[in-house]
Amino acid sequence: MTFELLKIDTATGARRGRLTTPHGTVETPVFMPCGTGGTVKALTPHELEIEGVQLALCNTYHLYLRPGHRLIEKLGGLHRFMAWSGSILTDSGGFQVYSLAQLRRISDEGVSFRSHLDGSLHVLSPELAIQIQQSLGADIIMPLDECAPYPSTIDYLQRSLELTLQWAERSRAAHPNGQPALFGIVQGGTDKALREQAATALQQIGFDGYALGGLAVGEPKAVMYETVAHVTPLLPADRPRYLMGVGTPEDLVENVMRGVDMFDCVMPTRHGRTGSLFTSLGRINIKGAVYASDERPPDLDCDCYTCRHFSRAYLRHLFMAGEILGLRLNTLHNLHFYVTLMRQIRQAIEDGSLAAFRTRFLEKTKTSNHNDTAA
Repeated sequence: MTFELLKIDTATGARRGRLTTPHGTVETPVFMPCGTGGTVKALTPHELEIEGVQLALCNTYHLYLRPGHRLIEKLGGLHRFMAWSGSILTDSGGFQVYSLAQLRRISDEGVSFRSHLDGSLHVLSPELAIQIQQSLGADIIMPLDECAPYPSTIDYLQRSLELTLQWAERSRAAHPNGQPALFGIVQGGTDKALREQAATALQQIGFDGYALGGLAVGEPKAVMYETVAHVTPLLPADRPRYLMGVGTPEDLVENVMRGVDMFDCVMPTRHGRTGSLFTSLGRINIKGAVYASDERPPDLDCDCYTCRHFSRAYLRHLFMAGEILGLRLNTLHNLHFYVTLMRQIRQAIEDGSLAAFRTRFLEKTKTSNHNDTAA
């Protein structure tokens, strides 16, 4: 993997870059849709390609439990298994283990947990997390880490960070050849001193890129933005920066302005499946009765397949009738919105107009009376 920094927006610190992996070129800043179990829910790989998706995220925890990394490896690796020719980043499973707090136990060795599928007992060590991801054949992999909940005491955050850094060293040792690329994960909650400690320690270990974990877990938005703004200048300028699990369209704009290059979140796909559509005037809830006879497309400013062919009335009908096509069309629209937003952000950085773009974008969504109406 290589990363080329093409331009820095002097007014904001936003970065325009280019990430090259064995499976293609990724223009940054970039949003990665979540293909947790080897699929971006409701969409085909061909549809992802048409929409301009460059990099997808899959999850170690879920693929390890079902169908198993050894089977995927035997069948030619994850790219062949899911018929996706673009780049893949795999998360180590740390966040999934975090979310299963009642089913797991953390120790120096790793995480022991019971499968949410059948209750079987498993132990995920840093070494095994690397081994699984190597078997999957991802382009970018992540070390096992602990995502501390919010809020946490400073003592808990300190112990958690020490464990994460130990696991980072073991992960690096288990992956000495440099292929695929391995990112380090900066933890430390919202404590700036701990975040500084993490950034320094990870750079001493040495990684191909650096992620910010443990955010978007309940802390106020302003605190997340402040934490990101504090950490990104501490990271190497020549390595990509990845903010994990974030987020809303507003979050993407705000954190690009704070120096982030990569994002992932389930929001566009999950919201699509629950009838919430992102538009240039904010979100609309397609389930609302107000849309029952609405002939307009979801977004008058959108050129996606859904908006070019279907009305809000039809999408509401599909959703209320439980038709699978409704979930697919909603998801396709939301993903198109996110990919288009990132393309606009990249162009604004190139033009030196990101601050003005941010102002227009936020004002447009804030003042619209369409914002989450008709719930």
